[in-house]
Amino acid sequence: MLKLVISGVWVAIVALIATYFSVQTALAPKVDEAAAARKAAEETVRGELTSLPVIEDGAVKGYFLTRLSYVVDKVKVAGVHVPLEVMITDELYTSLVGDKMIDLGHRNSFDVAAFRAMIKEAVNKRLGQEVVFDVLIEQIDYLSKEDLRASMAQKKGTIQSGESIVKGEAPKDGTAAEKPAAEGH
Repeated sequence: MLKLVISGVWVAIVALIATYFSVQTALAPKVDEAAAARKAAEETVRGELTSLPVIEDGAVKGYFLTRLSYVVDKVKVAGVHVPLEVMITDELYTSLVGDKMIDLGHRNSFDVAAFRAMIKEAVNKRLGQEVVFDVLIEQIDYLSKEDLRASMAQKKGTIQSGESIVKGEAPKDGTAAEKPAAEGH
């Protein structure tokens, strides 16, 4: 009889413990409300394909081709009067060609993280507020002047060679349809 009572108590304790842990694991995980609010305020803007000349000793040595996308604050972007894509393209030219913040001629020492941070900081500084949260790299290539000439001569207008520096993926969430690049790019 005593064994029966002890067995019953043991089964009851095991059932209570199992119920307690199943309820704890079934509860919804705690959500970081600040992170959720920021995620709701984000939007991905796809940039244009931009070609930047690599100038050394007063001559064009090649072209740095890049396509970047930007994770931005939806509300703050709506308040910007100049289209964001135009401003970012201007900042790329100013920083990379004018100020030579990154030496495009030395592609082997190219620091992708520094490039992303530099573009983000430069655009946010120019806007006077944090509008750009992140810079996403879709493509970075380098075409030497010789590669470009040889490819154009062989394939009648199509570029077949060049050096891929970074190849990313196009963002899949909320990107706008690709627009043709503005004239002069």
